[in-house]
Amino acid sequence: MSGPFVMGIDFGTESCRVGLFDLSGRPAATAASPYRTNHPRPGWAEQDPFDWWQALGQASRQALGLARAEPDQVVALAADATTLTLVAADRAGNPLRPAIMWMDVRATEQAERAWTSDSSARRYNAGGAGPASAEWYPFKAAWLKENEPETYRAAHRLVDATDWVTHRLTGQWTVNVNSAAHRMYHNRERGGWPTDFYQHIGVGDVFAKLPQRLTALGELVGPLSPAAAGHLGLRAGLPVGQGPCDASAGQIGLGVVEPGQLALITGSSHAIFGQSERAICGPGFWGGYCDGVAPGQHTVEGGQVSTGSVMKWFKDQFARDLRPAAEGPGQSVYDQLNAEAAQVPIGSHGLIVNEYFQGNRTPYTDAKARGLIWGLSLAHSRAEVYHAIQEGICYGTAHNLRAMAAAGLKPERLVVSGGMTRSRELIQLHADVTGLPIGLTEVQDGPLLGSAICAAIGAGAFDQLQDAAQAMVRPTDSLTPDPERHQAYQFYVDQYCAGYPALRPVLHRLVDHEAARP
Repeated sequence: MSGPFVMGIDFGTESCRVGLFDLSGRPAATAASPYRTNHPRPGWAEQDPFDWWQALGQASRQALGLARAEPDQVVALAADATTLTLVAADRAGNPLRPAIMWMDVRATEQAERAWTSDSSARRYNAGGAGPASAEWYPFKAAWLKENEPETYRAAHRLVDATDWVTHRLTGQWTVNVNSAAHRMYHNRERGGWPTDFYQHIGVGDVFAKLPQRLTALGELVGPLSPAAAGHLGLRAGLPVGQGPCDASAGQIGLGVVEPGQLALITGSSHAIFGQSERAICGPGFWGGYCDGVAPGQHTVEGGQVSTGSVMKWFKDQFARDLRPAAEGPGQSVYDQLNAEAAQVPIGSHGLIVNEYFQGNRTPYTDAKARGLIWGLSLAHSRAEVYHAIQEGICYGTAHNLRAMAAAGLKPERLVVSGGMTRSRELIQLHADVTGLPIGLTEVQDGPLLGSAICAAIGAGAFDQLQDAAQAMVRPTDSLTPDPERHQAYQFYVDQYCAGYPALRPVLHRLVDHEAARP
């Protein structure tokens, strides 16, 4: 491949990944460089932004080498990062403390204040019926103000990780509309920033620390600075397009930029995103976020905290007798477990697993939620328990889709990426349980491609997001649900949905008791 190339940059939780793509979306090379997460206290998670920057320089140069690309073959770049990861920076952009990571829940007390707010901003949290997440921007900002007041006062900027990275690349301070809408409660249709909500939380003065420039995805932020160019091995002056948060980059990289589809991003967890022409809000999901991905559209969000991680837990704890084969069928332990479970019937002989092992993101947003297994008998085997875990993951996805459908969002299909796409049987199971066709795409690293799409817009190769996604996202396959299996599965989805509410008070008491033990 001879280019021209656009560079997509993805700052994930564990590493910085860099990808080079041509303008048809074909990948030339990818590279990654890791960094460390620190956990100073339970529930806290921090990273050093300078570690991100060093990792970017290494990954960029490695990707260029792997592609055998010269710097002048790269025509633009854009970066996404985890959200909401809070960076407090001085006037020069230097961090004043470690970044407070997306997974950090130290701001629980501040998030509780949202319950007593009557601001319209609350509609983003399950239509106002659900709790606010301690991960989101105003609560972390309020925690910093109350617990580290000197750092808060000294901070010239208090921004999401994506915006710190963009400043580091260009010297320009911006607020990307994706972070603003999805995690900071900005809503253009309702006047922009909900100052009443921020004042209620106790951080009404934070707007002096936010950049005034609000940028759309793909918008040209500015040229790559000479210092940044030298660090990345690129030429100065390259267009830098505005990138989103990492999850939205994954959605864009799947081509889900118009109503009618949902992106299902799989791995240790499941993330569900989709577009709507109108503002859809309601119990059981988050959104609809105004302009967060595409201007004039609204984004809805749901998610399952632990999905692939529950399968890994089972593999590690209950399949230690299995070993990866050197070659042929059953190469991995997962393949061998799948082979054992292949003949297990729908419903796993009356066994249901609820996957809330690390709490519930939606439809309950319940940090005290825990996993359940019910229907066990002495006749059940390892294969049936494993199959029931896979079914439970799909039931959880169907539960989220039911919540969205009740509010009026009824997609025609799912587009899936991530680790679970390695098992065609598991993706087919998602189709059968949800009743939706499932599409697959050529580039499974959605965030990298999504950021590359934003870079291509910034370079002027495309006028808008939809055009760029249509040209650069390449569908490969589609799986159709089996109507009879779908109908049979609805009984089990019903039982799954009924299980957790019935036992929630008991589980909460158990969690509180264990937390109080020395």
